[in-house]
Amino acid sequence: MSSLEEPLGLGDLPKLSINRLGRFCQSACRSGADDRSTGNYTPSNSGNNQTLFHSTSHSWHLQGQYTDSSCNGVDMEFRALPRKVSWDLPRFVKVVEVGPRDGLQNEKNIVPTSVKIELIHKLVASGLSVVEATSFVSPRWVPQLADAKDVLEGIQHAPDVRFPVLTPNLRGFEAAVAAGAKEVAVFASASESFSKSNINCTIEESLARYREVTCAAKKHGIRVRGYVSCVVGCPVEGAVHPSKVAYVAKELYDMGCAEISLGDTIGVGTPGRVVPMLEAVMAVVPADKLAVHFHDTYGQALANILVSLQMGIGVVDSSVSGLGGCPYAKGATGNVATEDVVYMLHGLGIETNVDLGKLMDAGDYICKQLNRPSGSKTATALCRLTA
Repeated sequence: MSSLEEPLGLGDLPKLSINRLGRFCQSACRSGADDRSTGNYTPSNSGNNQTLFHSTSHSWHLQGQYTDSSCNGVDMEFRALPRKVSWDLPRFVKVVEVGPRDGLQNEKNIVPTSVKIELIHKLVASGLSVVEATSFVSPRWVPQLADAKDVLEGIQHAPDVRFPVLTPNLRGFEAAVAAGAKEVAVFASASESFSKSNINCTIEESLARYREVTCAAKKHGIRVRGYVSCVVGCPVEGAVHPSKVAYVAKELYDMGCAEISLGDTIGVGTPGRVVPMLEAVMAVVPADKLAVHFHDTYGQALANILVSLQMGIGVVDSSVSGLGGCPYAKGATGNVATEDVVYMLHGLGIETNVDLGKLMDAGDYICKQLNRPSGSKTATALCRLTA
């Protein structure tokens, strides 16, 4: 039975230590050092334990009082809640759009090259600064991306916008460079079984291939992004130990990958499993070199992203309208929708430089081309409100 047919049980859940819990569970009755040092914390001398917090770092429009009976009647303004519950969230998050590649690669019907190019242009127009454009793989394996060269050549390259392309080996890298690629990505798995079924080689064999790619990339001055798949679970092996993820991530980092994206390929992750995985990886790779990539099979992607942000991650992968999915895992649904990620980030007062309205236009465009409804709850809800 695969891990998708039955969710990973509580018995498989790594135990959180007291130190881990302390890092993510602050008392609602205790002010942080930042509150005291900035003058935003005002203790009352009236004996009624009332505390007011004032924060200008987050957008929070509701006004009123919140009473928590578990804290002896502590009152706080609603506008302070993001600061209270969010701890040290980054002020800016880079959103990496993977829809044109990861989102479309498993579509059965071939998407016209012109549609792919137009989608990328619309995504860039929304403010996204990194859009994964395509993949230079054999057309026999991924027919949908046989037009990689034409797509890359048809993109209007805008300043400060990156278009990484997936290159599974040195031959793919050379084809990408010939087509004008300025950034490439390589793809390894933390699961031995998945590596063999997905790219037909062991983990060590895949890492050897990517050392060739990164070495060639250095000579050309080309940036390399690394992906690690199955960071929480594998459709064949089940739960994946955090130490395996840390090993692959460190190997990719040491060989020269500028950024390592950690992917929950089949979407079985929960915050309780993501925390120990990230702790293991962050012990060997700096947090500012990491990104997270969650699929939403069990509806846990946004929760997993939030806990990742709380741990110091500042880069999130997502796919417009939730396009994509893992073809090797029964029942695996798509990536988390970019619209939903941006909506959550903006709701937390985090900057993204992304215009949600224009992003929804891009999602609406590709969904109409694919003749399917959007997989984004945000886009669906807002479209209903404005209909």
